[in-house]
Amino acid sequence: IVGEAPLFHRVVDRNGLEDYVREVMLRVGLDPEFMRRYPHQFSGGQRQRIGIARALAVNPEFLVCDESVAALDVSIQAQVLNLFMDLRAQLSLTYLFISHDLGVVEHLSDRVVIMYLGRVVEIATTDALFQEPAHPYTQALLAEVPRIETRRRRFEPVRGEIPSPLEPPSGCHFHPRCPHAMKRCAEEMPVLKMTNSGRHVACHLSDA
Repeated sequence: IVGEAPLFHRVVDRNGLEDYVREVMLRVGLDPEFMRRYPHQFSGGQRQRIGIARALAVNPEFLVCDESVAALDVSIQAQVLNLFMDLRAQLSLTYLFISHDLGVVEHLSDRVVIMYLGRVVEIATTDALFQEPAHPYTQALLAEVPRIETRRRRFEPVRGEIPSPLEPPSGCHFHPRCPHAMKRCAEEMPVLKMTNSGRHVACHLSDA
């Protein structure tokens, strides 16, 4: 599994393939002897490391990671996230990390893009976004991220139902659920603009 892509892309020849696969497996924290195992003999965390090894085997500069730790329990998730960070430092990798878990996003990312129903609503550095979210949807999301200092706080979901992405609302897609919505929000789609703070926000409130 790990050796197929580098062989196809001529990263390594067949004579050096086994040694190359061993090297890649060690890089992601897997015992090279595991290459003789069958898929059902690996744990969830090990399978995730194999997936990372497959991606690294072709010497990429850019990796797209779509919900890469979503199915793992918390302890294994932390190990895999630390592996991602170590590999980024060692190999100068760039990640596009797609996740619904904002705790993971905060831990791993330098910049964050928030999307709602297929539209980008905010782009900011991680520190800026988590310290002072600008878009009402971002504010609602971060308000419900578990924090030690707010452990007694009652969970309050974003009001309203999520509209169908096949038939999204007019104007700003978030306006039916936004506590700050005004008439303009239902009629005019907000444009993603840079604010004075250097972030990008798609919200009519930021024009005020």
